[in-house]
Amino acid sequence: MTVVVVTGTGTEIGKTVTTAALAAVAVAEGRSVAVLKPAQTGVAAGADGDVAEVLRLAGPAVTGAELARYPEPLAPATAAARAGLPALRPAEIAEAAEKLAASHDLVLVEGAGGLLVRFDAEGGTLADAASLLDAPVLVVAAAGLGTLNATALTTEALRSRSLTPLGVVVGSLPALPDLAVRCNLTDLPEVAGVPLLGAVPEGAGALEGPDFRARAGSWLAEPLGGSWDVEAARSRFGVM
Repeated sequence: MTVVVVTGTGTEIGKTVTTAALAAVAVAEGRSVAVLKPAQTGVAAGADGDVAEVLRLAGPAVTGAELARYPEPLAPATAAARAGLPALRPAEIAEAAEKLAASHDLVLVEGAGGLLVRFDAEGGTLADAASLLDAPVLVVAAAGLGTLNATALTTEALRSRSLTPLGVVVGSLPALPDLAVRCNLTDLPEVAGVPLLGAVPEGAGALEGPDFRARAGSWLAEPLGGSWDVEAARSRFGVM
């Protein structure tokens, strides 16, 4: 896979930290990696955004790119309209990803919010960009109550557009998970119809870069280059 699109079942669920973990593991394997954030919202000009956070965690070997930035924390299409700035179109996202793919082994495209958040007034979404790229999509999901429905809807939306859901990663797994979280380790892959490919621990984004990079592989399963094992995780939390 040269390009992987990273989406979420919502906002603030760990997409950026998961993207950083994917990048860190790939770099450790000796691969050249670029991370593309098409639209950054809610961050002032000149301030550090998600790309800067990925580089802090995954290391300076990663190439970072951002296409558009809007000051208000809204969906990109709304934020662009309110700021009087040009909207970003799926074709522009695909073109930027393809250019990065020409010089990198892996390009990670991190979306804003969920899969169908609008980038422009015509209703262009991250799903449209993934379709243009013919790229698989990794879904980052919340850990707790409510995540099953949101995750199933996301993977169903991918399949309805003939896109490939690569798998699901839990974006922020509590150290002391409640009953719903523990059960979701079994139920998530069943309702999504794809493997559970990792669980990033809650608070991982607060780690220093070297520590983050040393641990990242233990949060992701073998298909993503790591050593995380879903059965071992279930056993540790007493899930049958």
